[in-house]
Amino acid sequence: MRLFGYFRSSTSYRLRIALNLKGLAFENVPVNLVTAENKDEAFTSRNPFGSLPMLEADGRDRAQSMALLEWLDEAYPEPRFLPADIEARYTVRELAYGIATEIHAVNNLPVLKYLKDPLGHTQDEIDTWYRHWLARTLNPVEARLAQLGAGDFLHDDAPGLFEIVLIPQLANARRFNYDLTNSPHMTRIETACLALPAFAAAHPDKQIDAP
Repeated sequence: MRLFGYFRSSTSYRLRIALNLKGLAFENVPVNLVTAENKDEAFTSRNPFGSLPMLEADGRDRAQSMALLEWLDEAYPEPRFLPADIEARYTVRELAYGIATEIHAVNNLPVLKYLKDPLGHTQDEIDTWYRHWLARTLNPVEARLAQLGAGDFLHDDAPGLFEIVLIPQLANARRFNYDLTNSPHMTRIETACLALPAFAAAHPDKQIDAP
């Protein structure tokens, strides 16, 4: 397997965690988002979305991180990312997809670049935008975790799809100085995850393209 990604890309971070949790060996192939290397014809001819991550696996180039995570869980069933119980699976999807669709869609790099140029917003204004959309979803996620009485992980004693999506988003939140003081459930889960080798090795600072 070859994972095409960028060290700071939260979606690439998701896939690094997932591949590590599954115990799958992969080659990390850096693609520079800042210089728009992902928009080069050589890349878009393989991935028309021009997005990261892209996983080269089983003779196919696969894009879109959430679809990739579910494919990995079906192709390599152990350890499971989704619980066996239907209601537990719903809860995991509710929180994971809330973060993936409601935060990432409005806070990804192309959106932030568009806010700056051509719309002309300052970096302070862009940072305020970013934190607004974080709060809009992370606050309900924290409230749901409190309702569920979540422990170190959302379900059972191991991380799954929710944690794979949450941890990269919290890393981004810290980059943008988002206040997590009132998020004890999320930060407890974060601490438990980052203590695991699969998460530690996937951290942006540990990647070959990190400065």
